[in-house]
Amino acid sequence: MADGEPDYSSLPLTDRWVHKVWKVRKGAYEEAAKQFEITPDEHDPAFRPFNQDPSLWKGAVADSNVAAQSDGIAAFCAFLKFGGKENCVRSRGQVVTPIVEKGLVSTRPGTKASSIEALLLLIEIDVSGPIIEDILPAVSAKQPKVIAAALAALTTIFHNYGCKIADPKPVLKILPKAFGHADKNVRAEATNLAVEFYRWLRDAMKPMFWGDLKSTQQSDLEAQFEKIKAEPPPKQERLLRSQQAALARAPPPGAEGEEEVEDEGGDEPAEMDAFDLAEPQDVLSKVPANFHDNLASSKWKDRKEAVEALYAVLNVPRIKDGDFGEINRGLAKCMKDANVAVVTQAAQCIEVLAKGLRRSYGKYRSVVMAPIMERLKEKKQSVADALGAALDQAFLATSLSECLEDILSFLGHKNPQVKEGTMKFLIRCLRTTRDAPTKQEVGSIVEAAKKLLAESSEGLRSGGAEVLGTIMKIIGERAMNPHLEGLDDIRKNKIKEYFDKAEVKAKDKPKPAPAPAARAPPGGPKKIVGGAKKAPGAAKRAAPAAAAPQPAPEPAPPAPQPASRGAPGSKLGMPKPSGLSGLKAPQRRIASPGIASPRRAPPAAAPPPAHIEDDEPPAVSPPKPRIGLGRGSLAARSLAKPAAAPAAAPSAPSPPPASGLTAMERAELEELRVANERFLKQMEDMKHERNKLLSEVQELKNQNAGLIEDHTRDVLSIKAKETQLVRARSDGEATEQVNERLRRELDRLKRALSRAEGLGVSGGMGSPGVTSPTPDDMGIYRDGGNYSSARANRMSFNSTLSEEKENGDVPHNYPRSKLSPELRYGSGSSGRGSPARGIRSANIDESTGHHTGSGANSAAGGPGPNGAESWKRAAEVTSQLKARIEQMKAKQGFTRS
Repeated sequence: MADGEPDYSSLPLTDRWVHKVWKVRKGAYEEAAKQFEITPDEHDPAFRPFNQDPSLWKGAVADSNVAAQSDGIAAFCAFLKFGGKENCVRSRGQVVTPIVEKGLVSTRPGTKASSIEALLLLIEIDVSGPIIEDILPAVSAKQPKVIAAALAALTTIFHNYGCKIADPKPVLKILPKAFGHADKNVRAEATNLAVEFYRWLRDAMKPMFWGDLKSTQQSDLEAQFEKIKAEPPPKQERLLRSQQAALARAPPPGAEGEEEVEDEGGDEPAEMDAFDLAEPQDVLSKVPANFHDNLASSKWKDRKEAVEALYAVLNVPRIKDGDFGEINRGLAKCMKDANVAVVTQAAQCIEVLAKGLRRSYGKYRSVVMAPIMERLKEKKQSVADALGAALDQAFLATSLSECLEDILSFLGHKNPQVKEGTMKFLIRCLRTTRDAPTKQEVGSIVEAAKKLLAESSEGLRSGGAEVLGTIMKIIGERAMNPHLEGLDDIRKNKIKEYFDKAEVKAKDKPKPAPAPAARAPPGGPKKIVGGAKKAPGAAKRAAPAAAAPQPAPEPAPPAPQPASRGAPGSKLGMPKPSGLSGLKAPQRRIASPGIASPRRAPPAAAPPPAHIEDDEPPAVSPPKPRIGLGRGSLAARSLAKPAAAPAAAPSAPSPPPASGLTAMERAELEELRVANERFLKQMEDMKHERNKLLSEVQELKNQNAGLIEDHTRDVLSIKAKETQLVRARSDGEATEQVNERLRRELDRLKRALSRAEGLGVSGGMGSPGVTSPTPDDMGIYRDGGNYSSARANRMSFNSTLSEEKENGDVPHNYPRSKLSPELRYGSGSSGRGSPARGIRSANIDESTGHHTGSGANSAAGGPGPNGAESWKRAAEVTSQLKARIEQMKAKQGFTRS
C-alpha cells in the first residue's frame, strides 16, 4: 500500500470483495484468482465462500471500475477453470447477464476477451442451453452495442461448439429481428451469425427465418454463402469437460481405428436438418373440408385439385402427429387412378407427409407401400421418380425388416417394370439402412437376387448383381462367400465390382468374437488347481493368484502358472493389491471360506451381473490369509486338515463364496435377479398388450372412419332422393292440374259437339209447320255464337247448321234471316265455306236493322249428293278438332294414354 493509505489486507476476502474502494476490490479479485490457481482440486475450501454466496460474482463481473472489472472477470474465469460443475451451476444465473451487458461491451480488449472466455467456460463445464437462454434477452436491448455484442458472443459460441452441442433453434427465431434493426453494426453481426449457421446447417436453416428477410438481404446472404460452400464440413473446435473425460478414457492406439469408425457412424444420425430445427405444425385442421368428396369425384380435375390442395397443406418441415389414416387410405386409392397427374401429385403428398412425420409415419406404411409398388409399372419417368421418392420416405419412417416382406413379394411380380422398380428400391434401402439385416433376411434377399441374375433383361440382371454386392458390403466377403457358391466367375466378378463401388451406412459388426477371450480365465485356473492338489495350504495360496487376474482377463492364462509354483511369491504379493485401494482388505476376509474349492472360483467371476461386486473381492482377502497362514505349529495344521476336508465337500458345488458373497447376500442377489426378471417379463407383456391395444384402437378408428364415410354417403343419398321425390311430387301435382283443366276443356267441347249434333238431328226431324225458331235452337245458336274463346266450337256448330241447311233438312218456312245469311244471299253451294262469317254477317245486319223480307227461297242445292258431302265435311271438322286437342295436350308435356 502507498504511504497514507490504510492497510485493508487484514480484512476477510469477502469483505474486501464488496469494499467501496475499487483498489481494495481489485486486490481481492487478484488474490482470489491466485488462490484458485493453487487449489489441489475442485473441493478446496477456497471455493466455498463463492458457492455459498454466488451473488458475489455479480458485482465482480459488473464492477463500476473498468480496471477492477477486468480483474473480476479474470478471477471468475479462474474460478470456473479450476472449479467443478457445482461452481458453474451455482454462479451462472448471477453472471451471464452482467457479463453480456457490461463485459462484452467494454472498451478494453482484455475485458472483452475474458468475458467471451467466461461464457465459453460456462458451456464447457456443463451445458449450453441456460447460457444461450440468458444471452438472448440482450438481443432486445435498447443499446445497439449490447445487441451487437450479444450476437458476436453467440457467433463465437456456435463457432467453437457447433450446432450439435449448442441448440440453434431459439437463436434462429430471433434472427429476423436482428436483420431488421436500424443499426448497421447489428445487421453486420446478424449476417456473421447467419453465415456461421450456414457452415453447420447449410440450407436446413432457411425455413426458420428466410421468408422474413427482405429480398436484398437474401441476395447478400446468398453471396456470403457462396464463399463458404466449397469449405469442408466444420468440426467442433472446443470440447466439453464430458467429452474431454471420454477422450481420456479412449482405448489404446490399437483400437483407435475401430473407435473412430464407430464415432463417425454415430455422428451421422445426429446431423441436424430442417426437421430438427422446425416446430411441429397442426396440418389436420387445415385440410380442406371437401377433400374426400373431391377425391372421390368422377372428374379427374376435381381429384387433381384435391391432391394439390392437400400437398400445399402438408408441405411443411415438421408435422404434428395425428390421425392421418383416412388421408393415407385416400392417397393409396389414388395410386390406381387412370390419370397420371393425380398419381404423381398423390405420391408427392405421401412423400411430404412421411418426411414431416418421420418415425410417426411408420404405422401407415402398410397402407400405402403396396399400392405404390403396384403402380411402378408406369413407364413415364416423372411418375416413376415421384413414386420412388414416396417409397424412400416411407422406408425412412420404418426399417428394412418391416418393408422386406412387401419388397420380396413384388420382386417376383409378373410385370418387368414393377420388378425393376422394386429392385431399385431394395438397393436404395440397403444403402440407407443403419441396421444390418439378420441372417434369415440376408438369405431371403440373396435368394431373390439370384433369381434376378437369371432374368432375360440386362437391367434386372445387373440389378441382381448390385443387390448381392451391396449385401456383401454390409455383411463382409467372408460371410457372403457361402451364398455365392454355384455362381459362375462372370457373375462373381460383376458382384465384386458392385461390392467395391457400394456405399452403405450399416455394418455387420461381429460381436461374438470377444466372447471366447472372456471365457479364457476359467480355463487357466483349472490347470493351476491340477498342479496344487497336494495340500490345502497350496490351495489357499492359489486362491489369491486366481483372483488377481480378474481385472485383466486377457493376460490371465500365463500368469497363474508361476503363481502356483511359488507360494511365497503369492504371499509377498498379497499386500500390493491392498495397498492400491483401501477397500480391498475387507473383501478377502469374506472370500476366505471358499479357499478349499479353487476349481469353482473362475466360473463365479464369469457372470456379468456380479461384475461390480467382483472388483472388490480381491481387495478383501489379505487379512484372512494372514490369520490362516500365521505362525501355527504342525499340530495346528494337522487339526485343520479334517476340518478342511468336510468343508471342501459341501463347498465344491456352491460357487458363491469364491465370488466374495455370503450365502445371505447370494440369496438376496438371486431374489433381486428373479424380481428383476419378473419385472422385465411384466414390462414386456405390458408392452405387448399395449401394442395390441394400440393396433385394436387403430383398427377401430379405421372402422369408425369407414362407417362415418358410409353414413355420410347414405345421408347424402337419402337427401338427394328426398329432393327428387319432392320435385316429382310437385311435377305430378302440376301435371294433374293441367290434366284436369284439359279434361274440363275436353268435356266442354264434347258437350258443345253433342249439342250441335243434337241440334242437327232435331232440325232434320222438325215439323214443317214451325215458322219460328224454338227457344232451344235460339239458345244453342246464341251459345255457339257467344263462345269467343273457343273458335273451333263456333265453327263446328255453324258448320253443322250450314251443312244441314245445304242438305235441305231445314223447313222452308223457318225464318232464314235468323238462321243463315248465306241462304238469304243464295250462297249455299259451299258447304265448307264460312258459315260463321254468314252468321256474323247476319248478326251485323240484324243489329243495324237492314233486314230483308221473308221473300223467295234461295236455291239450296240438290238433296242427293250434297248430304253425303256435308257429312264428310263434318267428320273432317271433328278430326281437326281432335287433332287440336292433342296438340294442346302435347304442349303441356303429356301424351294421351
